[in-house]
Amino acid sequence: MLLECSNNAMGLWSKIKGKGTEFKGPQPVGQAIMKNLPPSEMIESCSVAGPGFVNVVLSKNWMAKNIQKMLVDGIETWAPKLRVKKAVVDFSSPNIAKEMHVGHLRSTIIGDSLARMLEFSNVEVLRRNHVGDWGTQFGMLIEYLFEKFPNSEDANETAIGELQEFYRRSKNRFDSDPAFKERAQQAVVRLQSGEPKYHEAWAQICEISRKEFDKVYKRLRVDLEEKGESFYNPYIPGVIDELSKQGLVEESQGARVIFIEGVNIPLIIVKSDGGFNYASTDLAALWYRLNEEKAEWIIYVTDVGQQLHFDMVFSAAKRAGWLSADDSTYPKASHVGFGLVLGEDGKRLRTRFSEVVRLVDLLDEAKNRSKAVLIERGKDKEWTEEELEQTAEAVGYGAAKYFDLKNNRLTNYTFSFDQMLNDKGNTAVYLLYAHARICSIIRKSGKDIEELKKTGSLVLDHADERALGLHLLHFSEVIEEALTNLLPNVVCEYLYNLSEYFTRFYSNCQVQ
Repeated sequence: MLLECSNNAMGLWSKIKGKGTEFKGPQPVGQAIMKNLPPSEMIESCSVAGPGFVNVVLSKNWMAKNIQKMLVDGIETWAPKLRVKKAVVDFSSPNIAKEMHVGHLRSTIIGDSLARMLEFSNVEVLRRNHVGDWGTQFGMLIEYLFEKFPNSEDANETAIGELQEFYRRSKNRFDSDPAFKERAQQAVVRLQSGEPKYHEAWAQICEISRKEFDKVYKRLRVDLEEKGESFYNPYIPGVIDELSKQGLVEESQGARVIFIEGVNIPLIIVKSDGGFNYASTDLAALWYRLNEEKAEWIIYVTDVGQQLHFDMVFSAAKRAGWLSADDSTYPKASHVGFGLVLGEDGKRLRTRFSEVVRLVDLLDEAKNRSKAVLIERGKDKEWTEEELEQTAEAVGYGAAKYFDLKNNRLTNYTFSFDQMLNDKGNTAVYLLYAHARICSIIRKSGKDIEELKKTGSLVLDHADERALGLHLLHFSEVIEEALTNLLPNVVCEYLYNLSEYFTRFYSNCQVQ
């Protein structure tokens, strides 16, 4: 027998005890609650147990009717109803001319998952890739590009090769050659002043880098719209002017800053040399998203190390009246921080050469290991090479994504291919096997499932049928909880438990 349990009687008793009440303890309070419950088709029976627990047994007919409704009308009708209509999710955000590394996996996957949940909940989501495509590093990159390819038409992704290596070589030239460094610094000025030759070189580097990013996003099935740092650059002066007119901007040691209550250091929005920085860009981006894109909720997915920076930016925006002073109302902004991906040694995941692991290498390894397991199980004899490749990618990439998402995003976690691809426990592979069993039952039944949804009826007589049904009915509130706290792992836990309930049902209520 499955039930919902309430301990409200004990809480109420603690408040009325000793105040002349007619009740003599929490159990009589529980009895009163039970007797005053309004009649409902949801309720099969009620009882009071122990020191006042009110146990409510849900009606199996009500449960069956609502699950049937879920089947016929579609799961999308169970989407939670949120108060927000339009949101920006700012995630992934790699730097131009640098390869995506394992740290970008967390931002990309967590951000994509939050965007999907919001979209499922009928929120219009602007998926923003705030790439690092502006700044002093472009001076050295452009000057090195000119040096290597005097004829700009010769510069392409094939000629340049690995952008990471191109970046390293240009950085070495910048650090070791004073004349090159001076030319690079001048190149920044010329780029920022809009000189065509320099702007074209900048655009060329960005395009090559963008193509590399897109390959990763395609493998992960992630959709993003790029609006990088350069996009917001023209808005910075107007935003700073608006903040200044409100009296929020002060001079400090030659810089222009905003002082934040409770923080020892100010938020620098114009450096002492007159240049802009991350705070300038982030304030301009926030202003644009609120005023031009009319977003009500702006969500930033970055590592926990940037928490203070975003807290200060949000505080400045609240002082300016851009954001609600109360985070429970809109418009609001939220920072979704996440911990590190660790290696088996408990330190930040790196290669044996102490370099950060490239994201493409991690995905390649996940796919290759998945393929090896499939071959070991003889699938190469049953499937075509194309089917084998597609399945290896689906399992490998899915396993990597789920292994990241199942962890509370605020904590560090240890990456392990062996655990990730394990077919037992809370892994994507286990969930995929449960899904495969369901598909196998449907396939072998020979039934028209769409027709069966309309003509068949659910019966929840067995305890494991009821347990599975009750868990299914919690779906909407789980999605809402995950979005309220911006924690995708809540959904992963739900799905793992769903697979467990299904496995017990599958074992004890076998298909005849």
